[in-house]
Amino acid sequence: MSTPLKLGINVGYWQRGIDDQTETVLAAERLGYDCVFTAEAYGSDAFTTLTWYAARTSRIRLGTAVAQMSARTPAATAMHALTLDALSGGRLILGLGASGPQVVEGWYGMPFPRPLARTREYVDILRRIWRREEPVTNDGPHYPLPYPGGTGLGKPLKSIVHPLRPDIPVYLGAEGPKNIALAAEIAQGWLPLFVDPAKIDALFGESLAGRPPGFEIAATVTTIVTDDLSAALELAKIPLAFYIGGMGARDRNFHLDLIARLGYADQAAKVQELFLAGRRDEAVKAVPDELADSISLLGPLPRIRERLRLWRDSPVTTLLIAGVRDEPTLRALKEAAES
Repeated sequence: MSTPLKLGINVGYWQRGIDDQTETVLAAERLGYDCVFTAEAYGSDAFTTLTWYAARTSRIRLGTAVAQMSARTPAATAMHALTLDALSGGRLILGLGASGPQVVEGWYGMPFPRPLARTREYVDILRRIWRREEPVTNDGPHYPLPYPGGTGLGKPLKSIVHPLRPDIPVYLGAEGPKNIALAAEIAQGWLPLFVDPAKIDALFGESLAGRPPGFEIAATVTTIVTDDLSAALELAKIPLAFYIGGMGARDRNFHLDLIARLGYADQAAKVQELFLAGRRDEAVKAVPDELADSISLLGPLPRIRERLRLWRDSPVTTLLIAGVRDEPTLRALKEAAES
């Protein structure tokens, strides 16, 4: 018998105007959804919206998918995390990601060297801050503490706040095999994006082989419940075209690389070419229907119920439903996942 899936929601970025999804979050909590995740790119931040929802809820777990490491020093992220975790009664899941060189260097004005080593160093500092065992120092090359320069007056410090939990769970957003293996080694969970449940074992089984018991895989899944499957496919292809074409440089786009691993290298290259040429409508149309369908939940509810079996039979432990805001549809999806 298939393992029951936990369900959460991913409300994504706060994009424009007053994009308050409190009613959706409250509905998810009433229905017994496990968690709500927020996101950030180069606009709204993940923690402010998450705190907004935390203040209005009491049970649902609260996650970032993902907070970008280059946006904050390890100490700043540790402070955000321990504060929100305490105020919410121990409900935080800290999802972290390295992002890519376009955003890191173009938006944050930070270098993008050795993302794997940087991630390892970053997470280690977080955990030492939360444990409060001693003043924090770090002799690593990416986040040296105290800073080896300036006035020379830098002093090793220990948080003046005792965290509610010294072991706040850390999940890593990762797309490549080495990044996923790092998540399995040092984190409590993996936040995949654009993942085909039928191909996880074949593509990433070796990377995940060392994951500890209780390791979570919380996959964000674009979900559109409608009788018009063709229309749902067109909508699901819009963010795919944007990520393949616009969320990365022409010669270094981690999302394009992931789509290539899924078996669509030539098609992804065409999407990128069209997108970068400004032919965005054509780029969307060039995204293969099979790709959009395989990584999403689209169409009438009976079809979605059938496709949920693929997720139950995969290593994924939690589906983060993205794109659904109304309570009746959230309820129907939960019933489908449990049937």
